[in-house]
Amino acid sequence: MADKSTAGMMSQENDRKAQIVRVSIIGIIANVALAAFKAAVGLLSNSIAIVLDAVNNLSDAASSIITIVGTRLAGKQPDKKHPYGYGRIEYLTTMVVSAIVLWAGITSLSESIQGIIHPEQASYEAVTLVIVAAAVVVKLVLGRYVKAEGKRLGADALVASGEDATMDSIISASTLVAAFIFLFTGVSLEAWLGAVISVVIIKSGIEMLGEALDKVLGERVDADITTAVRDAATSVDHVRGAYDLILNDYGPQRLQGSIHVEVDEQLTARDIDRVTREIQATVYRETGVILHTVGIYSTNTTDGSDTARIRAALQQIVDENEDVLQFHGLYVDENIKGANFDLVVSFGPKNRQAVVDQALETMQTQFPEYGFSAVLDSDIAD
Repeated sequence: MADKSTAGMMSQENDRKAQIVRVSIIGIIANVALAAFKAAVGLLSNSIAIVLDAVNNLSDAASSIITIVGTRLAGKQPDKKHPYGYGRIEYLTTMVVSAIVLWAGITSLSESIQGIIHPEQASYEAVTLVIVAAAVVVKLVLGRYVKAEGKRLGADALVASGEDATMDSIISASTLVAAFIFLFTGVSLEAWLGAVISVVIIKSGIEMLGEALDKVLGERVDADITTAVRDAATSVDHVRGAYDLILNDYGPQRLQGSIHVEVDEQLTARDIDRVTREIQATVYRETGVILHTVGIYSTNTTDGSDTARIRAALQQIVDENEDVLQFHGLYVDENIKGANFDLVVSFGPKNRQAVVDQALETMQTQFPEYGFSAVLDSDIAD
């Protein structure tokens, strides 16, 4: 890539990190202030739920601190030991934040169960309810802000923190509901409501942890991104089609990978060199994705009679077999009676190679004078 493009990418990444840190600091200040208020009010009113709210606010502040540390570590430059950089640390950070949310939910459930088994009389003063109501508004606004910024910046840890803050606002709202029920009926449902909300928090924590784990394991890349990469590649002159796109996620906005393209058979090595470099530059400019490898499929410039029949026969296999998603990279040499192609097979069949072997057998039966070679491809990207 050109130095200007690399410098621009680094500048954008530094700006992104600065914004993540700024949002996290706002979260720390807001949560520490709320925790102090809630702890004081909860102890004075003998309210389990309000004290638990304070604990949750401290866990939110801890999540923001972890997000800052993770963002700083993820921004380290690539080195010999980690040539693709440290971007995946952000996903590990999200896992830690999700674990904190899960821990907060389990702790809250435990305390709520204790409150059900050994109920204590809570007192609700007007000032207490006003402070809790204010906390609901603050946490709701903070949660929506942090979550929205997390999505805009592609920071899953911020999204998790925002989700946690939103859950906290629901807990606080349930405390208000319990207070009004108690004031009008004398029935204390605080611990019961706390238990229900705790289960919701635990469920949310498990889901966030699962999403982060999917990123670490390597989940399917978003279809909008893969479509944009293919569109950018096929916009280059002489490119007839783009296939076998493999993208590896090395952290937010750090996708790298490879692609195969079909080009006319008469192109020279000099032509192919120019085309591949233009593909890399175009894809990076339009999507931010780095293609470190561009493979080449030579395709027939014009279809001879045999080539047309072979292409039609392969298309028939795709149409009639739901496990066969696509064929590409077809090149037919009518002089030596040979044909090569790739076959994309879904992940459904237990023996995917057997699907390819069956296709080869079908082709060999229809064209006994030809020798066929097929490569099994996977449905990795949309």
